[in-house]
Order: sequence, then structure tokens, then C-alpha cells
Amino acid sequence: MSIIYQTNKFIVEAPEKPHVDRNDGGHIKIYPKERLADRQALFSKEAIELMRLTMVVGDAMTQIMNEHGVDIERINYQDNGNWSVFKPEGPYLHIHLYGRAKSAKVHKYGQACYFPHREEQPEYYQDFEPLTKGDVKDINRRIKKLFLEEKYCDEEWFKG
Repeated sequence: MSIIYQTNKFIVEAPEKPHVDRNDGGHIKIYPKERLADRQALFSKEAIELMRLTMVVGDAMTQIMNEHGVDIERINYQDNGNWSVFKPEGPYLHIHLYGRAKSAKVHKYGQACYFPHREEQPEYYQDFEPLTKGDVKDINRRIKKLFLEEKYCDEEWFKG
């Protein structure tokens, strides 16, 4: 795991074993530092923070990956947890950001992504490349800049 960014409550990471190859658009995951079963466990300020964070990270991911030669046109945001339902600890809240590149080879642009269970079909994911250290560093830098913009600044999101 490569941590891209953290707040007091959440972690943004680039998984080492992504669901979407870097060149198909890449994969980022956001999750709370405290394990929560699902979004219903969030308090209102945490829910606001998570929504803002997904927007900022998606914006940064799109900008940076395009600059790095991956033609992301949109981001799919998914709150799944399906693979954990039968584990003793159960599912946990996490949001996947899947970049959708127009030139994608596996997760073709305009089609639904396909995610077979990793334990049942590990070969499906074996050649998927994660985001690079350069991607992570530049996405982090862009996130920090975006939080200074009026659209994403604290004053806009946490008014009275």
C-alpha cells in the first residue's frame, strides 16, 4: 500500500494490488482510520469529510494521471464490501476510485468494470500495475493545492 494522503479521520491509498491497471485508469481507495461497517456508521461531519475527500481525490487523480499520460475521462466511485461479507470481521467502509481511461484495454471505457473475486480468480489481476511513486507524489501535491481552492476549502464545507 502507498499512502497518498491522510486526514485526521481518513486514509487515501494506492493499493499495491489494484482492481484496475494504472494504464486503464488506476485504483485509489479511501477508508476511515477507525474501522466502520458502512456509511451509516458515519456522523454527519465525517460523512461530509468523506464526500469532500472523494471529490478532491477524484479531481486530483484525473488531473495528474492525464498529465502522466493516462487519458482518464471519468472516475467510478464505488462502495462495495462484497468480498468481506463472509469474513469474521465482516465488511468495512471503503470507497474505491476507479479511473476510466478512454484507451483502456481491460476495463474498457463506457463499459461496466468487472471484478471477479481475487481468491477465485487471482490470475485476472496478476498483471495489473499499481500507481507509480511519481503518481502518488503528484496526486498528493495536487490534493493539497485543491484544498486551498474555494470549491474545496474548509469554509465552504463546514459553514456554521
